[in-house]
Amino acid sequence: MIRTRDLTRTFGAKDKVVQAVKGITLDVEPGEVVAFLGPNGAGKSTTLRMLTTLLNPTSGSAEVAGFDVVKDPAAVRHRIGAIGQGNGAGQNQKVIDEMVGQGRAYGLTKSESKARADELLAGLDLSDLADRVVQTLSGGQRRRLDVALGMVHQPELLFLDEPSTGLDPQNRANLKDLIEKLHAEHGTTVVLTTHYMDEADSLADRVIVIDHGRIIADDSPARLRSGLVGDRLDVTLPDPTDVPRVVAAIERMATPLSVNVAGPTVQARIDGAPQLVPQLMRVLDADRVVVAAAEVARATLDDVFLHLTGRSLREGSGPVDIGRPDGPAGPSSEPSPSPQPSPSTESSQPSARNEYAA
Repeated sequence: MIRTRDLTRTFGAKDKVVQAVKGITLDVEPGEVVAFLGPNGAGKSTTLRMLTTLLNPTSGSAEVAGFDVVKDPAAVRHRIGAIGQGNGAGQNQKVIDEMVGQGRAYGLTKSESKARADELLAGLDLSDLADRVVQTLSGGQRRRLDVALGMVHQPELLFLDEPSTGLDPQNRANLKDLIEKLHAEHGTTVVLTTHYMDEADSLADRVIVIDHGRIIADDSPARLRSGLVGDRLDVTLPDPTDVPRVVAAIERMATPLSVNVAGPTVQARIDGAPQLVPQLMRVLDADRVVVAAAEVARATLDDVFLHLTGRSLREGSGPVDIGRPDGPAGPSSEPSPSPQPSPSTESSQPSARNEYAA
């Protein structure tokens, strides 16, 4: 479904060259749900902009849905849905008119467009707002409308750039349910960018960790957690002289990724620590070791990022201030400010202004 080889993107920023994406090579199979996880400025959105034909690569290649993003961008756009970070709907149209117009632009009949619009508006808790003018919606309501517009034609491949931005917890849950339903019922391939660890963990079959424009890890969330960091087990003792016996017991019973001692507390990184604790307590009790406290913290994707980079994902790396594209016009030039939202002609296109509308 997606194939990239040595994909790069370079910009000129404040009299210097910034390489935002540095040789990304990846394959995404049909039906996968993949999350690009990383801090702001990591290169996630730039990668998505190239895959959705809004930016041409500086070098390397990318095929999406079987078509080259540079040589045949119209064919790519016809087969994808893309939801960016900006507001995509026109300001002066009614919500329902925006939805129906988007469906019509993709070749749906009026009745099909209306039925699809009603389904999506209900799924995203927007039904009561169908007759409202877009510019009267709140930021969160507009964000949900952006998501609905990107899904109206049931694309075989859906791109979502920070889809939960501006949504409250309930609507984040609604969006998650809708994406899962789309994937389950239609086999839709989903690629999303996020810096929300729980979003990547709960939605994705596969997490691609990106930092400073490079892929630094690529696996399922569970394997990333267990293989790289494990769960954290803290055993605190009233008598620090018992520490060596606790360390020995842990190392006999498991293969810890790491063991550290901080005063009277033994800190171990172990895959499956919750299952180990009852057995460990029995062994220590039999050995007459008194335990003041035993605590387990399940590994998170932030732990994975910290392990890989030495900093927390929450710390981020800051946004890159992008100026003009570096290099001559052509394959490395910027796209037009308002790319076509659909493969339809100018006269029939909807009023969506989302930079990702495809």
